[in-house]
Amino acid sequence: MSNTNIIVGQSGGPTSVINSSLAGVFKTARDHGCKKIYGMRNGIEGLLKESYVDISDYIKSNLDIELLKRTPASFLGTCRCKLPTQENSPETYEKIFEILKKLEIGYFFYIGGNDSMDTIAKLSAYGKEFDSDIRFIGIPKTIDNDLAATDHTPGYGSAAKYIATAMKEIICDAKTYSTDSITIVEIMGRNAGWLTAASALSRSEDCSGPDLIYLPEKVFDLDDFVQRIKELKKDNKVVTVAISEGVKNASGRYICEVNKKSIITDSFGHKLLGGTAMYLSDYLTDCTGIKTRGIVFSTLQRCASHLVSSCDISEAFMAGADAVVAALNGENGKMVIFKRISNNPYSIITELCDVQKVANEEKRVPDEWIINNGTYVSKEFEDYARPLIIGELSPFMVDGLPRHLFI
Repeated sequence: MSNTNIIVGQSGGPTSVINSSLAGVFKTARDHGCKKIYGMRNGIEGLLKESYVDISDYIKSNLDIELLKRTPASFLGTCRCKLPTQENSPETYEKIFEILKKLEIGYFFYIGGNDSMDTIAKLSAYGKEFDSDIRFIGIPKTIDNDLAATDHTPGYGSAAKYIATAMKEIICDAKTYSTDSITIVEIMGRNAGWLTAASALSRSEDCSGPDLIYLPEKVFDLDDFVQRIKELKKDNKVVTVAISEGVKNASGRYICEVNKKSIITDSFGHKLLGGTAMYLSDYLTDCTGIKTRGIVFSTLQRCASHLVSSCDISEAFMAGADAVVAALNGENGKMVIFKRISNNPYSIITELCDVQKVANEEKRVPDEWIINNGTYVSKEFEDYARPLIIGELSPFMVDGLPRHLFI
């Protein structure tokens, strides 16, 4: 079936290397003789509106492929769309498969995280039930690194590199002054603290790293937090804290909810968080009388394509390429995963996992990697994460700025 058409979509929060996976799909499908390579505009939501493009209209050379690999955000556009169950909305599935039939699609690829794999799981199950020949393969993506079954996810290494770099720069800046200061750095992570843990990678011979690291895997005690800050201030003019946006108190309430009447949720029911650093910086100023600054990385940690890890961007491309090969070999209802062979030297291979084992599951930082009564991470975490940030891939610069591919 290599002479049939394929379609690929991107879903969920972008990363700085998600388009490298798209490039891997495109190049591998083209090299294997697939006729048309369609791209969904804004994921499954766009497909339901019959919004798609022929990617060949935008990628005409190997240089375009290299530009695409270096382009941040989702080239095709993204969405946060939860497919209803087949039982609740059979017409939705009928429409999707009618569109795929009209486009003569033989292979369907979706680049995304937990919720995107839910889409692959539902579509592949429906297809099998009705003896469809279409193969559905998931390609992992998330800066959160919380996908089950895989050692790590494309996007995480580059986000970790950005976080560790920015943390070094923040600490260097804070220590410029002779005055006392406290800095609270808020990092993405609703339920899993992989990103915040990456702040520990900033610790090196030229940087002390953050003084405290708080992950959502552990209960956040505000009184204990304040006491630890006060103890640190006895010997340090400057204190820096890395904290996940999703830390919760003992009652299960997000810290960032304290001063808010309500929090907006997305279509999957996830609360849209933010404000943890600002709340804590104001609280610490009141408690200590010391100047406290709250810094929020927000979307910068997922779109900083000028600081990608070459390891990450290469693995993202590999995930896309191997997904195509797997589909051409007859696989269906699977997701590409990474299996680590060794840390030193760093080595991985790709395998396939039943997407049903991945969809809607979350992988959290292991308890044994969270140390110092929940205020730091261990060397084992650093040994795991450091290989993922190694290497650089410079953007193509035009007039002093990075050049990107766009629709």
